[in-house]
Amino acid sequence: MAPARVRLALLAVLCLPAFAQERAPPPTPAPAEAAVPPAAAPAFTPKGADTCLKCHDEDSKVPVLAIFKTPHGQRSDARTPFAKLQCESCHGAGGDHAKNLRTGEPRPHIRDFGQHAASPVEDQNGACLTCHQGGKRIGWHGSAHEAGSVPCAGCHQVHVAQDSVVSESGEAAVCATCHARQRAEHNSAFAHPVRQGKMSCSGCHAVHGTSLGPSLLAQPGVNETCFSCHADKRGPFLWEHAPAAEDCTLCHRPHGSNHRAMLDRQAPLLCQQCHSPVGHPSVAYTPGGLPSGAPSAFLLGNSCTNCHSQVHGSNHPSGAQLLR
Repeated sequence: MAPARVRLALLAVLCLPAFAQERAPPPTPAPAEAAVPPAAAPAFTPKGADTCLKCHDEDSKVPVLAIFKTPHGQRSDARTPFAKLQCESCHGAGGDHAKNLRTGEPRPHIRDFGQHAASPVEDQNGACLTCHQGGKRIGWHGSAHEAGSVPCAGCHQVHVAQDSVVSESGEAAVCATCHARQRAEHNSAFAHPVRQGKMSCSGCHAVHGTSLGPSLLAQPGVNETCFSCHADKRGPFLWEHAPAAEDCTLCHRPHGSNHRAMLDRQAPLLCQQCHSPVGHPSVAYTPGGLPSGAPSAFLLGNSCTNCHSQVHGSNHPSGAQLLR
């Protein structure tokens, strides 16, 4: 019998070819892909606005020359676009846009502004918010207008000497392009003097955003907004009228109504939404509710307010029923 060392050597020689066949050859490394060169950064025009104005002059569709009459076009003010890259501060690099116009090649897109512009709303507003960040714009992010994808240029005009939205009458007209129902209410028989140009939407609403809900109220709550003008209704009162203290819009339509004092409906129907007419001389304006014969004298004229004149609250010692 062969020694143990001889047997082990013989076994290794017999098994080596089979072991070598089972081992797969190492994978051949794939050829390295050619590195893709990074896209060239958009080029700016060498002459700034002088290049743009060769095409965008007084005969162009957009009257851009008026930009020099606006705060944006003042080169002496370091905060303005024209103190930096001029037109391209807002519209982006336009060197290739201008060059390809001469050569007839497809023009690269530059940022345009407006409700129906090709540039995404986020891109448009991002350019504006680069400078206009604080103050009244501080609540823009998360506001109802941002959630509705409203572009800044959908309300504001930049290339005009006087932006119409900054005047009280012009602002209401701009807001009405979207808020048609409120515009109709402003034309009611009783309304705030918005259509007369004596009051603007931003008198009550923080149009650039607020954390106070989708109505964009300028003050913390409906009543505080109303009290900013109607201070005599603020109180505190010894005898409070609960709906007046809770929410003015329970009785009033803030944008306008065909009922006196912008009421939601005429008294006594308004009052009887909460107060039962049972056992009271005032009855509803319905054929079945009128008493036999002539209607009650308490029903005529101002109805409930003939007696309950202090409907917002009273400080009189005998004013528990809001009579005085």
